[in-house]
Amino acid sequence: MMKRIATAALIFAVTSASAQTTTPSAFEVATVKAVDPDAKSSRLLQMDSNNHFIAKNFTVKLLIAAAYDLNPRTISGGPGWIETDKFDIQATTPGDTRPDHDAQMLMLRGLLTDRFGLAFHRQAKDFLIYEITVAKDGPKMKPTAVPNTDPRVVTTVYPDKLVMPARNATVSDLARLMQRAMLDRPVVDNTGLTARYDFELTWSPDETQFGGEIPPMPDSQAPPLLVAMQQQLGLVMKSTHGPVQAMVIDKAEKPTEN
Repeated sequence: MMKRIATAALIFAVTSASAQTTTPSAFEVATVKAVDPDAKSSRLLQMDSNNHFIAKNFTVKLLIAAAYDLNPRTISGGPGWIETDKFDIQATTPGDTRPDHDAQMLMLRGLLTDRFGLAFHRQAKDFLIYEITVAKDGPKMKPTAVPNTDPRVVTTVYPDKLVMPARNATVSDLARLMQRAMLDRPVVDNTGLTARYDFELTWSPDETQFGGEIPPMPDSQAPPLLVAMQQQLGLVMKSTHGPVQAMVIDKAEKPTEN
C-alpha cells in the first residue's frame, strides 16, 4: 500500500450558518506566536473543536488571503516581512456553537486589524485567472451522501500524486480553496452549480501549485490538474484573464506575542 508522505493542511470546513442567530465578529481570546520561518511544517487553518480556532505556520500574506478569500498574487504592498515571517495563532470563539467558515474569517479579519495593524485599500486590476465551467457532458460529481455534516476539502500529498477528497462541498467551495491556497492566480466559478457534492480529485502537481512547495513527481501516472478536473469532475478549468478587486496593503505591524 502506498504511504502518504505529507498532508497539505488545506482544510475547508464550515458549518451551516442557520445554526447561529448572530455572527460573532471577534475572537474571545487569541494568542499569536512567531515561529521559525524555515521549519518544515505543514500549514493548517481550521476549527479543531466547537470553539477553538487554529492557524499554524502561516505568513501574514497567506492569512490575509484566507481571511478575504483572495489569491496571494492579488495582494501587494506592505513590509517585506509579511511574506517571510510565519506565525501560529490559537483563538477561542464565542459561545459553544462552532462558527461557520464566514464567521471564522470575519474574526480572523478582526485579529489582523487589531494585532497586526492591517490597513489596506482595494484596486481593480486585470489578472490572469482560471475560469471553471461545466464540461459539455455535464458534471460527474455525485450529490452528497452526508448533507448534515460540515463541508470538507482536504489535500493529501503522496509520493506520486495529490488526492483531494471532498464531502458536502460546492464548486464554489473548491474554487475558493484553489485560489487562496493552491494555485498561482484567482479562480472564478462560472459553472452556475449550487448543489453540494462528494468527489475525489487525483492529479500530479506542477511548479505553479502550492507556491512550488511540493516537489515534482516525474514518475506520476496521475493527470495534470486541468485534465483531471474534466475527466474526474466534469468541469473545465481554463486560463484566461479578467478584472479582479485586488488588495493593496497600506500598513502592517509585527504583533507583540501574547
